[in-house]
Formats: sequence, structure tokens, C-alpha cells
Amino acid sequence: MLNVLLIEDDLDLADTVVQYLELEGIRCDHAANGMAGLQLAREGGYQVLLLDLNLPRLDGLSLCQQLRVAGDDTPVLMLTARDRLDDKLAGFEAGTDDYLVKPFALQELVVRLEALARRRSGQVHKLFCGDLEMNLSAKTITRKNVLLKVSPIGWRLLETLLRASPEVVSRSTLEETLWGDDIPDSNSLKVHIFHLRKVMDVPFSSPLLHTIPGHGFAIREDKGA
Repeated sequence: MLNVLLIEDDLDLADTVVQYLELEGIRCDHAANGMAGLQLAREGGYQVLLLDLNLPRLDGLSLCQQLRVAGDDTPVLMLTARDRLDDKLAGFEAGTDDYLVKPFALQELVVRLEALARRRSGQVHKLFCGDLEMNLSAKTITRKNVLLKVSPIGWRLLETLLRASPEVVSRSTLEETLWGDDIPDSNSLKVHIFHLRKVMDVPFSSPLLHTIPGHGFAIREDKGA
């Protein structure tokens, strides 16, 4: 079941949205102000966030920006009465993935939610796993505050694994991400995994990059495959 969080201070609208989504088989939690919404969003478990632009205690743009800076890549659908280009650009700058202008059709809302739920956001600024941090804005990778150097392919490989973490990414998905249909040879991925592991795991006490036999690879703090 799709699980979304609605952060909206218009209680009548929120009630309508929650009830409609439940009829569509979508679970929808609700927060009536920005601070409560931020706390729920940080607890995780949501495939999409529905976020009103004008909220008490913490506005939607600031809330979204805080999540992105912290490395949260949950897709955000901003709900707003503002239809001006400047407002939309400000939202995308803060990390919004899509916009829906009020009043909106509930059927369109469902379509947008389902589309966003199929991917993680590309708006996140940092990716984490344990003491490993990938800063997409500064183009740096650190572990225990030690700067790590990887190749361009190593960067894309690590980013793909971190975006999915702690889930497993299949060999075929990684190869398609790195090379599309033009895969160099059958050992290429194995070689790049070896080099990435040598940089990010070997110098440190606990491994983060794990081979999951028969499934693929995962970045996680424990092996529990």
C-alpha cells in the first residue's frame, strides 16, 4: 500500500484528501502545521510527501529545504494556490519535485502521487549511510570526516547504491545505470565494485558495501541480507 504524508493546515481540505486517498487504497497520515509535519517526515516510511506551501510554525519551502539538506530524498508534491512562475522556481530551488495548484482534481492528485512514488527525489543534497556522507552539491565523499577519492564511474555507482540504501540493487540495474546498453564486458562492474570497496571500506573498521549473493549489492550498516 502506498503510504503518504499530507502536511496541510486547511482541515476541511485535508479531511477530503485523506478520505479520498483511503478510498483509492492509499494510506495518508496528516499533520496540520510545518513543525509537526517535519517531525513525522523525519521518522520516515513515506513514499511521497504532500506539502502545502503556506503553513503555520514552519512554511512549506523551509520544511522541504531542511529535509533535502539532511539527505531526505522522499519525493515532495507541493500544494499551492500560487500559480506564478517565480513561486514554482522557488519551490524547485528548495527541493520540490512537482506542483499541484489549488483547486485540483482528486483524480489528478492520485496520478501525480503514483508517478512520484515510483522514484526517489533527485533534489536531495546529501546522501548518508552511517559515517559515510556523499555531498552532491559540493561533489565530495567523506567517511569519518576523511575525504575519499573515486572515479566518475565510482561516483555514479556509489550514488545509485546510496539512493537505494539499505535496499539491494541488482547487477543489471547497476550496469544499465552506468553504461546503458553498451556494457564494456562482464567483469566491468565487478572491477568497479572492487575499487569502490577498497576506497570506502578497507581503511575502516566496518564494511558498508555488501555483496548479496544472487541478488546484487547494497550499502547498509549491517549485513542482514
